[in-house]
Amino acid sequence: MDKLLIMTLSVIVAGLSVTAHDVAAQNSSDRAARMDKWHQEMAEFRARSEHDRQLAALADSLAYVQAAAAVRNQDFVLEADNVSFKNGMTTFVNSSTNFISVKGNRAVVQISPSNFASGPNGLGGVTVDGMITGQKIMTDKKGRTTFSMNVMGIGINAEVEIYMTPGTNRATATVYPNFNSNTVWLDGTIVPYDSSDVIEGSSL
Repeated sequence: MDKLLIMTLSVIVAGLSVTAHDVAAQNSSDRAARMDKWHQEMAEFRARSEHDRQLAALADSLAYVQAAAAVRNQDFVLEADNVSFKNGMTTFVNSSTNFISVKGNRAVVQISPSNFASGPNGLGGVTVDGMITGQKIMTDKKGRTTFSMNVMGIGINAEVEIYMTPGTNRATATVYPNFNSNTVWLDGTIVPYDSSDVIEGSSL
């Protein structure tokens, strides 16, 4: 009887050992399959990301070429998405009402940071319309292009410098009014004049 019991227990233990081994092997196989799937998904994600980066870089490059040509032809608009003032305040603004436009020898500088007050131009700010003099375009060795001009209007005379970011159509403009020291900075994108949909208010 004891021998039979011992043999029965031995068979059960051996069976459990085989089952445990099979479960461990299955778990190991499942983990390997999950890891392989994860590696494959990551490779596909990296490939898509690289493709997206290449498309974004190409779009930026094309936008830069288009913007640079528009600046050289004096036929462009810098549509600002934020404006900074000398006191250090920076505010996000509507690009359709905050801009610098150049069309031939005519320029418009419009700064309308308020969406609530009408302002002198009826759009919450100031609009200056004037003729361009002393315009210059310079490109340094690093490919950074600067367009500078004087804007002479009835309400204001100002010096304007526009700095283009190499490889994109992003740009920063500095406006130096000649009658005071209230310098203003505009950051935004440069687009061809005919591609812009800015809203021009009443000029001074």
